[in-house]
Formats: sequence, C-alpha cells, structure tokens
Amino acid sequence: MENMPSKPLNRRQLLAIASALSLGLATRSAWSAEEAPDVFIKRIVNLSLDTIKADKSLRTGDIGKIMQLVDTQLMPHVNFRRMTALATGPAWRKATPEQQKRLQEEFKILLVRTYSGALNQISDQVVVVKPLRAGQDDKNVVVNTEVRGRGDPLQLDYRLERTPGEGDGWLIFDLNVLGVWLIENYRSQFTKEINSGGIDALIASLSARNKLNAKAT
Repeated sequence: MENMPSKPLNRRQLLAIASALSLGLATRSAWSAEEAPDVFIKRIVNLSLDTIKADKSLRTGDIGKIMQLVDTQLMPHVNFRRMTALATGPAWRKATPEQQKRLQEEFKILLVRTYSGALNQISDQVVVVKPLRAGQDDKNVVVNTEVRGRGDPLQLDYRLERTPGEGDGWLIFDLNVLGVWLIENYRSQFTKEINSGGIDALIASLSARNKLNAKAT
C-alpha cells in the first residue's frame, strides 16, 4: 500500500499497534451481537486514539504511521464494496469485476488518507459520542461524534449498517469528516470522470491522485 512510512516501525510501535488491533478484532465477535452502534463507534474510535496517545511517534503526527494505524484498526470495520458502489453510482453495475476491484483498492487508499488527516489533528482531545437518534433502522444508522479539546470541535460522523447473520455486528459505509459526507462528495467527482472517460478514466484518476498524495507525505 502506498503512503507507508519511510522507515519501518520499531518493535515497541509494532507491539502497540498489534495489541490494539488484536483487542479490537478479538472482541468484535463477542460484543457485536448485542453492541449498540454508538457503543461500537466509541469503542473502535477510542481504540485508535488511545494507541496514538500512547505512542510518541504517532502522537507527533507522522501521517504515514497514522495511515497504517487506520488501515489496520478502523478499515476492517468498513464495507468498502458498498461504499465504492454508492460513490460510483449506476456505472458500478456496468463495471467488470476487475474494474470494481481496482476501484475499491484506489478508493480505499484515498479514504484511509482522508480519515488519517482528521486523526492527525488530534493530540489530547477526547471523543464525545452523541446520543443515538431514535427511529433509525439497522440498514442506515448515523452515529454523530465530536472530538473536543483545544480549538473548535472536530466533527466525525459515521453511517453504519448491521451485517447479515447473527453476531456479525456493524460495518461503516460512509464517513462525515469535517462536515462533508464522503460518498456524496466523491459521487459528484466520480460522475464527472465517468461521463468524460468511463470507469477506466475514474480508476486512472484515483490512481494518479493517490500517487501524488504519496509523494507529498
């Protein structure tokens, strides 16, 4: 994956990330069956923040290392296929399996960087999960959170769905970073690319953007 740190993580950093990841994944099957969506979000977000706060190299804002943390701790809880399909729109159903695979890969890199950029602004703040709005169904649950501390609150909201099958829990399929829902934001961009050059043009555009972002890291 692109955007990895220029130097390998040391043993202490690897152990910190591995321990946090193991805790999150090992408890998922045990908790998710009864876990409310707001409790689920609070758990996985605080897991990432606690790991950042406990590791000086992560706390200093190394975006490459934070991206690795997000990729291992948050992204296993994201439904990338649904997210990519919603952002792509009707053209998704016309894409070949290989094109769909490439779109998901490039879109994931873009999303990891976007979310990592938000986490990069966090040092000693705390995450406040707002009360869950009543009347939401399991296919489209919105959990609103704020990262509070110095300066203005940082808005990070999550749209979730309950995965099929007993005990499978929740998956994220949209993120609101700093007031912008990512699917809505990217859909308009993707539509322009598809209308001008088709699915392959969109894949090429995402790949080029990710390579440019990697050089800036």
